[in-house]
Amino acid sequence: MSEAVILSEQTLHGLYRDHRSWLESWLQRRLGNRWDAADLSQDTFLRVLASPQVLEELREPRAYLLTVGKRLLVNFYKRRSLEQAYLEALANLPEALAPSPEQRWLLLETLQALDELLDGLAPQVRRAFLWAQLEGLGYAQIAERLQVSERTVKRYMAQAYEHCLLAEL
Repeated sequence: MSEAVILSEQTLHGLYRDHRSWLESWLQRRLGNRWDAADLSQDTFLRVLASPQVLEELREPRAYLLTVGKRLLVNFYKRRSLEQAYLEALANLPEALAPSPEQRWLLLETLQALDELLDGLAPQVRRAFLWAQLEGLGYAQIAERLQVSERTVKRYMAQAYEHCLLAEL
């Protein structure tokens, strides 16, 4: 093992030892339960582990951990909101059409992946893309709903497709 890897592991261990309980407490106050807080705390340190160059340059560890933790907290709430909307939609389905628990899980995972993929898009671009893809609306219909020109909708769709293609790379 190289000296840099050993130093990085020692730095991460020290960061974890010195700040995990503080971060977990901060998250617990926002979430209201320690289990989700512990999960998000672990996810935060996994993010730090995934970018070892950060460890070398880290001057304010709590500020950095707080930034990562806040982002994960936002994602957590978005995922929870998406799950709730999905469960409400399922509750309105006739029992004969309701998906199995396995299908529900797969659908929810797909919805979360789609939500993450489209997260970087402007709201209007995102709406246009989803209406075209999920509802099968044409550009004229989307333009009418968004109160923009068809040319603008074409531009929105190009942006959305480019975003999706770049995310695949």
